[in-house]
Amino acid sequence: MTGRIGEFADVVAARTGKEFADYTALWQWSVEYPAQFWRAVWEFFDLGPLGSSDDSAVLADPTMPAARWFPDVTLNYVDQVLRHRDQSGAAIVALDEEGRRVVVEWTELPGRIADVMTRLQDAGVTRGDVVAAYLPDTAEAVVAFLATAALGATWSSCGQDYAPSGAAGRLAQLRPVVLVSGDGYRHGGKVIDKTADTRELLEMLPGATLLRTEDFTTGQPGAQVVTEQVPADHPLWVLFSSGTTGRPKGLVQGHGGILVEHLKAAALHGDLGPGDVFFWQTALSWMMWNYQLAGLLCGSTIVCYSGSPLFPTADRLWQVLADERVTYFGTSPGQLQASRKAGLHPGADHDLSALRTLGSTGSSLAPDLFDWVDAEVAAGLPVSSISGGTDVCTAFAGGSTGVTVVPGELSVRYLAVAVHSWSSERRPLIDEVGEMVITAPMPSMPVRFWDDPDGDRYRAAYFSHEWADGPDPHIWRHGDWVTVTDRGSLIIHGRSDATLNRHGIRMGSADIYEVVESVDEVAEAFVLGVDLPDGRYWMPLFVTLVAGATFDDSLVAHLRTAIRNRLSPRHVPDEVILAPGVPHTRTGKKLEVPVTAILAGRPDVSVDLKSVDDPELIDWYRGQHPPER
Repeated sequence: MTGRIGEFADVVAARTGKEFADYTALWQWSVEYPAQFWRAVWEFFDLGPLGSSDDSAVLADPTMPAARWFPDVTLNYVDQVLRHRDQSGAAIVALDEEGRRVVVEWTELPGRIADVMTRLQDAGVTRGDVVAAYLPDTAEAVVAFLATAALGATWSSCGQDYAPSGAAGRLAQLRPVVLVSGDGYRHGGKVIDKTADTRELLEMLPGATLLRTEDFTTGQPGAQVVTEQVPADHPLWVLFSSGTTGRPKGLVQGHGGILVEHLKAAALHGDLGPGDVFFWQTALSWMMWNYQLAGLLCGSTIVCYSGSPLFPTADRLWQVLADERVTYFGTSPGQLQASRKAGLHPGADHDLSALRTLGSTGSSLAPDLFDWVDAEVAAGLPVSSISGGTDVCTAFAGGSTGVTVVPGELSVRYLAVAVHSWSSERRPLIDEVGEMVITAPMPSMPVRFWDDPDGDRYRAAYFSHEWADGPDPHIWRHGDWVTVTDRGSLIIHGRSDATLNRHGIRMGSADIYEVVESVDEVAEAFVLGVDLPDGRYWMPLFVTLVAGATFDDSLVAHLRTAIRNRLSPRHVPDEVILAPGVPHTRTGKKLEVPVTAILAGRPDVSVDLKSVDDPELIDWYRGQHPPER
C-alpha cells in the first residue's frame, strides 16, 4: 500500500501491533473491528477528543438500522474545512461554458463564509432550520453550503435544470426558512434565465426568504467563523432519492458520519491532500456534488463546472483538466463513451501530466472504456470505477491507491464496508452473481428519513427484503446484482429489481450495455425484461445511434451476434428497436424499473415526470408494445 492509505496502515499497525500484509488484510480487520477502525480514522485525522477509550464511544449500538455513532461528540463539519484556511492557493475554482473563471482562495474562504452566515442569520436561520438551494454548480453554491452547515442549519439542494414543480417536490417537504438561488446559467451555448422559475418555486415554499447568490460578497479579510457545535448525528444535509415512481425520499445524513466517511474515501482511497486539484463533473441534484466537497476536507482545491460537459465539443472537460492541472478527475461512463465515439485523443491533444487518477460512477464502466483511457488518456493511469449511492453519499467499492486495476472491475471493497454477494438463502457467494448486501453499519448511512417518525419508510427501503427463509431486519439490501471475485474485487451487473430473467437464467442489464454500447454506431442502449399479463416474457433492446450512423438489418444482426457470442445466446433480445432517446433520472440513472412496469401494463405505475430528464420519452415508451403471438 502506498500514499495516505499506506501511511494510515503503518500508523494502525504501530498502535495495534497488527501486521497488514496487503490491502485485503487491512480491509478484513476494518470490517471485523469497525469501532477500532473508525477510532483509528478519527485519530489519524486528529478530529478531537472522543470522550472515552471504550469502543462504545465510537459505535454505541452496532445494530442496523439503529446504529449510533460517536454518541458523546460535538463537532461541526466546517471546522475540518477551515483547518486549511491559512494555506496558499485556491480552495474553489468555478468555471462555466463561456470561460468565466471564479477563484476563491483559501485565505479568502472564511470571509466569504462569514458574509453568507450573516445573511442567513438576518433571514432568520438558526440551528436546525433548513436552507434550500436552487443553483448550478458554482463557487457561491459551495460557500452557501458551508455557511449553512457552520450555523448548524441543514442544507438541501436541487439543480436549476429542474422545473420549479420538480424542485418543490423535494424542497417543499423540508419547509425551508431560506431559498438560495441565482439568476441562471449557460448550457449548450444558451443562457438559461431562472429568475421567473425562482419566483415560482419560492411561492411553493411557504415562509421561505429568497437569498440571491448575485448579492454575495467576498466578505471582510480576516473574518472569524464561529461554528455551531452539534452532536455527530445532527443533520448536515438532506439528499433525495430519484423519486421516479413516488414521492422522493429525503435522506438525512449527519455531521460526524459524513465527516469521517468522506475523509476515509477521499483522503485514504483517493489519496487527496493539499496541492491536489479535485474535479468531479456533477450537479447539485446529485450526491457527487456533496461528495466533491470532501476535497475541501482534505485541503485540496475543488473545481466546479456549470454547463454541458460536451459543449462546444466533447473535448471540453479534457481542456478543463489541462487548464486547471487537475490531479483527480471524476466523470461518468457517458462522458467517456462520448469522448471515445468522437474520436478524441485527450492525452495527445492536452497536457494531462498532472492527472494521476480518473474516477467514474453513475453506472458500470465497461472494460473497453478502461482500455480507451489507457490508450488515449494516459498509459497506466489508475481508473477508479466506484459504486455507492445517494443513500450513503459515498462508495461501497472502487479503486484505491496501489491496488491493481482490472478492466470492468471495482478494485476493492472500501475500508469498513462489509459488502457481500448473497444467494437467496443468505449464503455468501464468491465468483457468483448475488444480491449486494451490507452486513455492518456505516457512519454515513441515513440518520433517518425525513418525515418518517417511526422509521417505517427507512426499514422498508433497505431492511424488509424477503429472503428464502424470511426477512432479515438487520441486513442492508442495496438492490444491485454483484459478483465478489476471489481477489476481493467487485463486478456490478445492474439493478436486481430490473433483472433480465430469460429461460430461468438471470442477468444484469449492465452486462448487455457493456456489449451493445461498445459497438461504434450505438450511442446508448436500454434493455428491459417485461413479464406480460398473458404469461409471455418480452425482452426488447432499444438503441440510440451516434450522428451519421444508420439503423438497418445489418446493424441489428451485428448487435444480436455480439450479444450471442460475447455474452449469452439466451439473452439475445426479442427485438432491437431504434428509440428517440433513453429516459434517465436527473442524475443519469436509466429508468429501467418504471419503464419495465409501464410496458408490462401495470395499472399502479405512476412516473413522476418532473424527475425524468426528458419527460416526453415516457409517452413514446408507453406506445411500445410486444409483437403479436
